[in-house]
Amino acid sequence: MKQEKTIHLYTPEGEGLCGMPWEVYPRPQMVRDSFFCLNGEWAFSEGGGAWETIRVPFAPESLLSGICRDMGEHPRLVYRKRFARPEGFSDGRVLLHFGAVDQVAEVTLNGVYLGRHEGGYEAFFFDVTDALADDNLLEVKVEDNLPDHVLPWGKQRRDRGGMWYTPVSGIWQTVWMERVPEAYVRSLTIKTNALGAVITADGVSDGTVTVTTPEGEKPFALVGGRAEVTLDAPRMWSPEDPYLYRFALVAGEDRVDSYFAIRTLDIREVGGVPRLCLNGKPYFFHGLLDQGYYSDGIYTPATPDGYEKDILAMKALGFNTLRKHIKVEPQQFYYDCDRYGMVVFQDMVNNGDYSFFRDTALPTVGLKRLSDKWLHRDKATREAFVCGMEATVKQLYNHPSICYWTIFNEGWGQFDSENVYHALRALDDSRFIDTASGWFSGAASDVDSEHVYFKPVKLKHADKPMVLSEFGGYSYKPEGHVFNPYKTYGYRFFKEQRAFEDALVSLYENEIIPAVKKGLCATVYTQVSDVEDETNGLLSYDRRVTKVDPARMQALAEKIYREIQ
Repeated sequence: MKQEKTIHLYTPEGEGLCGMPWEVYPRPQMVRDSFFCLNGEWAFSEGGGAWETIRVPFAPESLLSGICRDMGEHPRLVYRKRFARPEGFSDGRVLLHFGAVDQVAEVTLNGVYLGRHEGGYEAFFFDVTDALADDNLLEVKVEDNLPDHVLPWGKQRRDRGGMWYTPVSGIWQTVWMERVPEAYVRSLTIKTNALGAVITADGVSDGTVTVTTPEGEKPFALVGGRAEVTLDAPRMWSPEDPYLYRFALVAGEDRVDSYFAIRTLDIREVGGVPRLCLNGKPYFFHGLLDQGYYSDGIYTPATPDGYEKDILAMKALGFNTLRKHIKVEPQQFYYDCDRYGMVVFQDMVNNGDYSFFRDTALPTVGLKRLSDKWLHRDKATREAFVCGMEATVKQLYNHPSICYWTIFNEGWGQFDSENVYHALRALDDSRFIDTASGWFSGAASDVDSEHVYFKPVKLKHADKPMVLSEFGGYSYKPEGHVFNPYKTYGYRFFKEQRAFEDALVSLYENEIIPAVKKGLCATVYTQVSDVEDETNGLLSYDRRVTKVDPARMQALAEKIYREIQ
């Protein structure tokens, strides 16, 4: 039917949006006082066609970009931005940063070729000192090869619908510049323990790290690019008390401001069952699937506080964990989780092919314990996944809110998970690792991770902490607040709000709470918000409707937390 293709879009944050969006400093864990934002209006051409105006950092498929149309099978996009040299950018070095560009970007400044970057989810930068002039023309050429499925691609699909969503291409995070001295801090690595932190600064040698504590400022020497910070009776980070230690690192002419938090993660046997522990005590991670899609910006909320609003809305419902599902967000999201106290279970972004028969049908009927040694054998695809995993860990390593990595989800692109687990463990020995969320398990993993839809939650005893990493998915469509009134995707359907809420509470009280005593350590309900046709969120896609009563959800959360004490 023609009607079924009618799509309704809403702009809850973007109504009346004008000027330059996303002016917030894009790297909260490494802040300098020089910041020149290049977001806003750019010239844009699709496939060599006529020039248009696009609003960066919104993907051209989104309403907020000003373009709002499909970019085709293999889009070839060109962005151009003219700008004057910023005041104070005449000495030292100048770095040009991109938060993320989907998927392959080639960058030129004033005719000087700066380089190429592959991968749609990680930040990259170029030193543009020698190419920068008083008046500048920046050009970014973008290729998006989504149908090839080689580079990580997430939940994007050309024929969107159901659990697959509108694809994005091009620039979808902040573009910006900063001035640095000749010798500068290129990156920070912060490793914490129960007593303090070890801070490593790449690119500089000697200096001072000054930490602000409740007792006052404490200086620590940076020697050989390394500072050991020890704290008396450190205040531990948790969702209930998300305390951050702020610090300033000064080395030569460079200064960066940052922060860290003290928290520990380990697995212990408690009451005869293995438990995930936070700060030495069993902790129940009461979570939601968070896919990071927005009705007006698709991959990017209209304003940076879109992340803050989602996080605080979920905390108001009693949740303490978000599983960031097959997407890597801008640093602002993780900073908001750090400062507001929201644990993050971070997924790697899948690539490779998806098969409904292999990856959905067979596991749904119980065939979940398959070897993945010879799945997805293409060398380039495997290398691209590992490269994306390494980039994700490097980019997000310092965020205390991230407590858990998920490598593969439901078999999509899954391969040789035994060796991939050990590769990730070598990158990060401080967090929990879920090797196979859902099925195709059997390789090394820190948890036993299950997805349960269409049937009651009945988890078998395991010798690892039990995690229900997806469940629920109940659908309720609040009238006037749906993306597509003619299509509905979910796992159980309700026409009335009260019936939806009652069923959700019953699910927790009758199936989840009894499982906690038996060893269930974490749950991830599907999901934070509706996403296009998928209407199983606790928020509507436009974020204007909360489908459940916060007081009732808070009371439910208290019941869950009491079970693990």
